[in-house]
Amino acid sequence: MQLSIDHTSATPPYEQVRSQIAAQARNGTLPTGLKLPTVRALAEELGLAANTVARAYRELESDGVVETHGRRGTLIAATGDTAHRLAAAAAAEYAARARSLGISRDDALAAVDGALGVAYQS
Repeated sequence: MQLSIDHTSATPPYEQVRSQIAAQARNGTLPTGLKLPTVRALAEELGLAANTVARAYRELESDGVVETHGRRGTLIAATGDTAHRLAAAAAAEYAARARSLGISRDDALAAVDGALGVAYQS
């Protein structure tokens, strides 16, 4: 697993760890079932506090990218289905909320397009 931390970046280190692991899981560099290093081991390797790596792992688990199995450790989950399912659920919630607010379809789509533009700038 190749991770690098840019200590001069405005992006917090936990987010750098989270996004790099998520991207490597999505593109198959980190295959499903791969055991990740322990929090302490990865923190030491990257020169970070253990709490920083723990936060990244918690967020990855919340996003369905990894699964934690106690003594067996933290493993890469089958993210494709989970990520798409979570995105579809979020889209359905947004669509229902936009409709209840009386926002037109075109305005709702424009809002999503703007939000995605901001989210994918980095």
